[in-house]
Amino acid sequence: MAEKILMKGNEAIAYAAINCGCDGYFGYPITPQSEVMETLMQEKPWETTGMVVLQAESETSSINMVYGGACCGKKVMTSSSSPGISLMCEGLSYLAGCELPCLVVNVMRGGPGLGTIQPSQSDYFQATKGGGHGDYRTIVLAPASVQDMYDFVDLSFELAFKYRNPVMILGDGIVGQMMEKVELRPAKPRRTDEEVRALCDSWATLGKPASREGNIVTSLALDAEIMERFNIHLQNKYATIEANEARYETYKTEDAEYLIVAFGCMSRICENVVELAREDGIKLGVLRPITLYPYPEKALDALVPQMKSIMSVELNSGQMVEDVRRIAAGRVPVHFYGRQGGAIPSPEEIYEAFVKKIKK
Repeated sequence: MAEKILMKGNEAIAYAAINCGCDGYFGYPITPQSEVMETLMQEKPWETTGMVVLQAESETSSINMVYGGACCGKKVMTSSSSPGISLMCEGLSYLAGCELPCLVVNVMRGGPGLGTIQPSQSDYFQATKGGGHGDYRTIVLAPASVQDMYDFVDLSFELAFKYRNPVMILGDGIVGQMMEKVELRPAKPRRTDEEVRALCDSWATLGKPASREGNIVTSLALDAEIMERFNIHLQNKYATIEANEARYETYKTEDAEYLIVAFGCMSRICENVVELAREDGIKLGVLRPITLYPYPEKALDALVPQMKSIMSVELNSGQMVEDVRRIAAGRVPVHFYGRQGGAIPSPEEIYEAFVKKIKK
């Protein structure tokens, strides 16, 4: 039987990084995700697996260290929280523009500005619409449990190397700080130099063998036609990701007449809202997007015709609801309920807001 350990979501990220064969972590402390680096420093994986763990002098430095490691075909990652991720957005655009695989973890806190250290989901726009400059996309996974935080690290690296694209785990202060039992998966060894070359030789800066020309990693193209061709290539890649990698979960949607759409920690709270509604004879269900990009559009689109109304529940002023309304396309009313600044709604509070919406 697999080992289960009680730990925080941030700690799960660290243990998963070690166990999935991560080559390097470069980060900078910021609440509420500082335990990621603290746990890595405590575990000292450089003594057991050879993994590099380094506190950079800033978030800007850490994302550029990730850039350097990714150029060499290494499994590299960083983690931060909302203001820190903002500082990394230029580097994220460069990573996407060079088609480099990496993992960025954002444990969201309330904003804007320095805001609060309390949990939030107000970085949805930043994560799913780019954040940095240019027509690029980041694959975004939204964990709802500590087990998700652990499991999504390995999955993120798989997707990052499959598509040569940055991947973001978009958690929040609740999932980062809460403690749950986590089932640890069997550890993977770090890839050997030969394995890295076999996987990444066509693009990574591994040293030039006699069999090919040297690889140049750059996002610079001064010729407009070349830049346009590259952008078309990126859009085709994103279309492939959208067709194949959308992930989601549903809760009691089979007979539902009303639907709540919620991600991350809010999806768990909303499962309790479903129970309150069904006690009152209201057939309510939940759709939980696991990937925020690619968004599970087909799953939501298929549920819309059976619904009388939909409500998006978020820890922000209304961000994901724009995607829900776009997909619903006016076929049913789409409502929104959210709290901001780190305030966490109870199931009863959400249910009361839901009942008010449907009565209108």
